[in-house]
Amino acid sequence: MTDTAPFFEQTFAGAPLMAILRSAGVERAVRVASTAWELGLDSVEVTIQSDADVDALREVARLGRERGAVVGAGTIIAPEQVAVAVDAGAGYLVSPGLDPEVVRAAQAAGIPILPGVATPSEVQQAVSLGLTWLKAFPAQWLGADWFRHIRGPFPQVRFIATGGMDAGNAGAFLDAGVRVVAVGSALEDETQLSQLADLLAARRA
Repeated sequence: MTDTAPFFEQTFAGAPLMAILRSAGVERAVRVASTAWELGLDSVEVTIQSDADVDALREVARLGRERGAVVGAGTIIAPEQVAVAVDAGAGYLVSPGLDPEVVRAAQAAGIPILPGVATPSEVQQAVSLGLTWLKAFPAQWLGADWFRHIRGPFPQVRFIATGGMDAGNAGAFLDAGVRVVAVGSALEDETQLSQLADLLAARRA
């Protein structure tokens, strides 16, 4: 079992935000990914729920390699998707929930994975599988206080908050101890882009 914590520490060292591109198509995915990179986000996740999504992942991953940026594949819900994502150039995987079979498939393939969790039991199970970086989903529904409470029994776990995150609430979740906040539609909202830029500048100060 390989410890993936150093990979995620390095991947998210530059910014406490990451981008999620969902069902965007190649052209839109490239446009939004470029916006994220220009904003200073080091990591982009492309969800793969169709063949078109895999095409988008492949192109964004190619562009990411040119920039030295890591691109992840999201919505991994079955073990067979692991090979598809790896073949398309994904540097890590993201799941909406915690499925030990998917986690083990990723570990067998040697690719880091961020499974989704929403309860202490799921966090505990993920830790038993050797994971210390997890996706909390849906974060907006869980609320920022959830993270303050969960850090007590699991101080070693680092969380990425996903689901309903934008420029308006990202700061509150980061203040609650979230390591990274994942944003999606906010990257296509001009008013939010400036707010996200300000948030990044403040967190780096």
